[in-house]
Amino acid sequence: MANNELLKQRIKDSGYTIVRLAHETGILRETLYNRMNGRENSKDYKASEIESLTRVLKLTRDQVDEIFFPEMMN
Repeated sequence: MANNELLKQRIKDSGYTIVRLAHETGILRETLYNRMNGRENSKDYKASEIESLTRVLKLTRDQVDEIFFPEMMN
């Protein structure tokens, strides 16, 4: 499961709001909110969502791994 707290920090650091980030990534605001808050049936990010978030937030490969694949970091 993704490290949503780290993702939220990256979003905050980037200056984006959830609404603007949703618009820029093409991810529905509701979907993004549900994924970030671990809502049932919405916990896992799709590859296309990870790609869009990576592009818009300008995440490094290490940041992508830390946020979306933390279980692989151990």
